[in-house]
Amino acid sequence: MKLEYDREADAVYIYLQEKEVAKTVEVCEGVNIDLDNQGKLVGFEILDATQRYSLKDIFDLSTENFILDEAILNRRGAKGAGEEFMGEETTR
Repeated sequence: MKLEYDREADAVYIYLQEKEVAKTVEVCEGVNIDLDNQGKLVGFEILDATQRYSLKDIFDLSTENFILDEAILNRRGAKGAGEEFMGEETTR
């Protein structure tokens, strides 16, 4: 996952996966979702971000309940994909 802010456009884009976008759907004014050719969510965009949210809200990032389970990674065919996150600091 990757979060990107475009200051010139005042837009926040949250990438869930790095795939080609096949379709963009506006879910409400200024909020768009991008889908791949199978209809899976690629990411979403929030326009006029600083008019909607404070900069603190946009950039105060945290994760909760983010435990990478090797069984889940293996089931998805991504064995080893989470190794960088599964070091001693993140697994207890």
